[in-house]
Amino acid sequence: MKRVFLIVLDSFGIGEMPDADSFGDAGSNTIKACSTSSRFYIPNMKKLGLLNIDGVDVSPCNADWCKEDVSLNGAYGRMTEVSKGKDTTTGHWEIAGHISNQPLPTFPNGFPKELLDKFEEATGRKVLCNKPYSGTDVIRDYGEEHMKTGALIVYTSADSVFQIAAHESIVPIEELYRYCEIARDLCTGQYGVGRVIARPFVGEPGNFTRTPRRHDYSLVPPGVTMLDQLLEAGKDVIAVGKIHDIFAGKGIGSMVRTSGNAEGIERTIEYTKQDFEGVCFVNLVDFDMLYGHRNDVEGYANALSYFDEHLPAIMEGLREDDILMITADHGCDPSTPSTDHSREYTPLLIYGSKIKGGTNFGTRESFADIAATILDYFEIPSKVKGTSILSEIM
Repeated sequence: MKRVFLIVLDSFGIGEMPDADSFGDAGSNTIKACSTSSRFYIPNMKKLGLLNIDGVDVSPCNADWCKEDVSLNGAYGRMTEVSKGKDTTTGHWEIAGHISNQPLPTFPNGFPKELLDKFEEATGRKVLCNKPYSGTDVIRDYGEEHMKTGALIVYTSADSVFQIAAHESIVPIEELYRYCEIARDLCTGQYGVGRVIARPFVGEPGNFTRTPRRHDYSLVPPGVTMLDQLLEAGKDVIAVGKIHDIFAGKGIGSMVRTSGNAEGIERTIEYTKQDFEGVCFVNLVDFDMLYGHRNDVEGYANALSYFDEHLPAIMEGLREDDILMITADHGCDPSTPSTDHSREYTPLLIYGSKIKGGTNFGTRESFADIAATILDYFEIPSKVKGTSILSEIM
């Protein structure tokens, strides 16, 4: 019985890609930024080969664990994003084998009046803001007016997103979800953003906080993915975290949402104890949502350390035919002036009893090599992009 645990450390980039400058991301390096913190402590990922990946630079790290020579027990390499973007949807789709040749639309000047007029008519509520904004700043600046008027806070970012923030005492959560479904139906064609996101919050003016009841409404992947092929072959596809939302349920067999990294890790450990044959696909969102976008180097480094601390519990739950893969979907350097995603290489660490430890498979041409490798492991003829590296690592 074969199982693959595919864990995405959301936004954990390992250095700028050659085209980073065209995305405004020259010099971005998420792992290097985190290595400047005294909280940066990832000895278990180091043993998997993380610090041996081509181009990885953690030169500020002078801790003993950083300098210590260790015997590597994982295969490791660097992944290149081919898709035209640096957002969550595009990155995850490419990991699953779908290349996005056209970037998803972004709205740096806000959404056009035509779209918002239709949205206001359909919801019966006016709109506030309509600008690119930080999620915490937007509720600080518009939350009180929203509570007085009932108007919805609509905002975007450098990513392809239509976000709706509302106080749970003003707009009940199910009503907010319904408004997001309306927006999803309207955001098609030239307005076809990657995700519509519900951003509920609570609290009083001057002390608003977002709740964990965020919900993403993604576009349906326009082509076949690894997940579709696994399901068609009768394999299990288990989604943990926001994976179900990112793929709009397409190719997902079962799912569980999580409130953050801690619960995502806990659920993953639980799944190592369950019988299934297929893939457990996990997204750990806090790296991106809580630390990358908020330029919190210390928080990001601490979150990496927390994951690394709990990594042995995941590894210990693996069986003889299991494979663990750890990767990312883009970067989000918390040390740059920008609070947006960054165009970076991502790591791929692979571990299991049948994996050749110490194997450096170099720089891969696409995230989609992950999908091709997983399909190859399950002996399913691939219909997706990407080249399998299975023969190199087994």
